[in-house]
Amino acid sequence: MDVFDELLQGVRGRGAVFGRSVLWPPWSLRFTDGAYLTLCLPMRGAGWIVPEGGEPLRLSFGEAAIVRGLAPFTFTDDPARTDGPTAGVREVHWEDEVPPPSGPGPELAGPTVLLAAAYDVRAEVPRRLLQALPPALVVPDEDDCGPLRDYLVAQIGGARPGHQTVLDRLLDWMLVCTLRDWFDRPEAEPPGWYGALGDPVAGPAIKAMHDDPAHPWTTAELAARAGVSRTTLAKRFTELVGDGPVAYLTEWRMTLAADLLTRPELTVAAVARRVGYADAFGFSAAFKRLRGESPTAYRRAATAARGEGGRRTPAG
Repeated sequence: MDVFDELLQGVRGRGAVFGRSVLWPPWSLRFTDGAYLTLCLPMRGAGWIVPEGGEPLRLSFGEAAIVRGLAPFTFTDDPARTDGPTAGVREVHWEDEVPPPSGPGPELAGPTVLLAAAYDVRAEVPRRLLQALPPALVVPDEDDCGPLRDYLVAQIGGARPGHQTVLDRLLDWMLVCTLRDWFDRPEAEPPGWYGALGDPVAGPAIKAMHDDPAHPWTTAELAARAGVSRTTLAKRFTELVGDGPVAYLTEWRMTLAADLLTRPELTVAAVARRVGYADAFGFSAAFKRLRGESPTAYRRAATAARGEGGRRTPAG
C-alpha cells in the first residue's frame, strides 16, 4: 500500500448535508465544535477563513480550505466584522440535523454557497501526517480535484438513495486531493520522512518498514532493499528523516500500537506481537519510553476519552 494511502486510511467525513450553507450578506459562520480537520469548499462565491488568533485567508470558488485544530474559526464575507457585533453570526454545530434537500433548484441560488465536512481524527496513524499542517491553508483545485468539484456541484440537491454516503465519500476524496496538492506546494512543511519517500536510498527502506512493521528489520537488510551499504543508508536516512532507520522503525511501531491499544479485544501481548515484539515487557518499555506512559495507562485514558466523547491529545 502507498504510504500516503496508509496514513489517511480510515479518515472519513461526517455531516456533508449539514455542511451546506446558502449565504446572503452580511453573514458569518462560526465553527465551534472543534473537529480535528474541517474541509471548506465554496460551491459559489467567496469568503474569508478567519482562524482564532490567526490572519484571514481569502477562499474563493475553485479553491479548497482545510482548518486544523480544535480552536473555533469563522467563515465570513467581511473579516473586519469578526471582532465587532455578533449580529448575523451563526454558530455551526456538527451534531445538528437538517432535513434532506427537496430538489436541486434553490441549493445554489445564493451568492455564496459553502460545502463543509468535519473530520474527527482520533487515530494516531493519520495524525503523523496531519499534524504537520498549518492551522489553516487554502489551495486551488488542481489535476483531478477540479473535475471532482464539478461532480460535487452536480450532486448537491440530489435525493437518490445513498445520496448522503455519496456526498461524504466525494468530500473524503476532495480532502485527499487537497492534502496531496498542499504537500506538493513549496510553502508546505511536511515531516522529513514524507519527503524521504521519493528518495532512492531512504524511500525503499521506509516503504519496507511500513509494509511489514513486525519484521525484525536490521540496517543491513534495509540497506539491501535500497541497494546501498549500511553506512550509506544510515547517513542518507538520518539526513532526510532526522533519525536513523532503527529509531524510525521504533517510532512507527509505537504509532501503530497506540491505535491497536484502543481495540479492547487485543491484549497488550497481542499488540506487542503485531508490532514486532516477542514479549509484552520489551514492548511496554519501548512504548513508555516514546509515549510517556505505559500501554495499560494509554489504553485506560483512550477508553475514557472515547466514552466521554472527548478527544485525547497525543503524548509527546
